[in-house]
Amino acid sequence: MVNLSHIRAPLFVPASRPERFAKAAGSGADAIILDLEDAVAIADKDTARDALRTDFTDLPVIVRINAAGTAWHPKDMAAVRALAPSAVMLPKSEYLAEVSATVAALQGIPLIALIETAKGLSNARAIAALQGVERLAFGSVDYCADLGCHHLRDVLLPVRSELVLASRLAGIAAPIDGVTTQLDDLAVSFDDALHARHMGMTGKLCIHPKQIADVLRAFAPSAAELNWARRVLESGDGAVSVDGAMVDEPVRIRARAILAASE
Repeated sequence: MVNLSHIRAPLFVPASRPERFAKAAGSGADAIILDLEDAVAIADKDTARDALRTDFTDLPVIVRINAAGTAWHPKDMAAVRALAPSAVMLPKSEYLAEVSATVAALQGIPLIALIETAKGLSNARAIAALQGVERLAFGSVDYCADLGCHHLRDVLLPVRSELVLASRLAGIAAPIDGVTTQLDDLAVSFDDALHARHMGMTGKLCIHPKQIADVLRAFAPSAAELNWARRVLESGDGAVSVDGAMVDEPVRIRARAILAASE
């Protein structure tokens, strides 16, 4: 079984564009999300579903299905059960009963719950705790549309914090941040990913191959961080000073996490 906690830069690809699947797999992304939802026009839903496959790559393949309650959801569920991808991403994860029913119907395929509404956020802790939910992801653009708020870091800071907390309380991997829609300035992708990392998230959804390198760079420990972590762990036990700052066991836990992330 694929360890979904290791995924840092998954790339969305419209399932209606199978000619792009192999190219996406060679982009440097560490997982591919075949999208049946927002990236696919209503007229193309059936052909996109028929195009689903996983044999184009050794990377994890995730399928984002259409939300529970939509006309396409039942056929999407049947298709992913037959395909058995690495995971299924459920958009508009809001109600515990719906998410639980989806998990049960997937028959062991891991679920990534996409939190993108006020109702979803209010139930995020319960959703994260469901058996079979392996990770949360933040649908930040849809969330802002639902609340009528601006897509700004300070506005969304409490939401990201809650998703990190919900994941930690449930004992699952830290959440995946939402997309950066700006594509003409890659520094924005890097800064957004670095902000997500500082918040405790450990991945970011990508919508274009050119975002991947910057997202991966943001989630990788810097040379300075690695140097600091090594010196902390070489400093001995108890309370000591490194670079003029006190080091004790909680600081060493952070240092070990940095070194582990580099691996």
